[in-house]
Amino acid sequence: MTRKRPTIADIRANKGKYQYTMMRVESWDELAAAEAAGIDMVSVPPSMLADRRFRNVAPTLFAIPGLSVWEYPGPTDDFLRWGYEMMRHGADAVYCAASIETIRRMADEKIPVIGHVGLIPHYCTWTGGFKAVGKTAESAWDIYERCRAYEDAGAFGVEIEVVPPEVTEEISKRTSLFLVSMGGGAGGDCQYLFACDVLGTNRGHMPRHSKKYVDLAKEYDRIQEMRIGAFKNFVKDVQKGTYPSEPYLVTAPKAEMAAFRKKMRAKT
Repeated sequence: MTRKRPTIADIRANKGKYQYTMMRVESWDELAAAEAAGIDMVSVPPSMLADRRFRNVAPTLFAIPGLSVWEYPGPTDDFLRWGYEMMRHGADAVYCAASIETIRRMADEKIPVIGHVGLIPHYCTWTGGFKAVGKTAESAWDIYERCRAYEDAGAFGVEIEVVPPEVTEEISKRTSLFLVSMGGGAGGDCQYLFACDVLGTNRGHMPRHSKKYVDLAKEYDRIQEMRIGAFKNFVKDVQKGTYPSEPYLVTAPKAEMAAFRKKMRAKT
């Protein structure tokens, strides 16, 4: 059966019936791998989505362009223009963690918006830094209230990040929002990870919720050593005079070269 790209209606109909998978990808190789592997959704840099190659590489992936909030154009009208631009380039939804007013404006124009609750990296100073949110009844209730505000504003979904799984589960029972769980447990509607963590190319801090499935960094290091070794051998060959040698040179008939040399001597 040929796989087709899901619509918002498909996703809403599957709430509570199917766990979607989502990957943050930032290279064409990662995007192609997500398509081939059967990943359902991708978070992508807007510039990648805007490239004409995108749908050739990823015809069935539900695409959500997103940046941290401080990288966006600015006030509500600029967000709205950005949302229109992304939809024009083929986005299926957009990520936006700006104000509820901004979300409402975008949703009023039928732009499917995914907001953000729980640990929000660019706002985390308000919740105590890079740590779990929702571990107290009051904090968990605040997350629920924020979800209700997103829902009332017309958002399609929210990313719910680094919260206890019980919180995600209880909220999911009481909202129509599509819950994208990043470290929020299986109570959400979608499980979301970054490709750099899954592939082992992240050389920095590994978030607790992340899982490394392969160590590509180790392979890249090995390949780099091979690359350096090859370059060193090239330098040695040139300095020793063993490159270029006969197998790597073009040949010409000796008579022609003799005539060429004769003509050169006559002219110089």
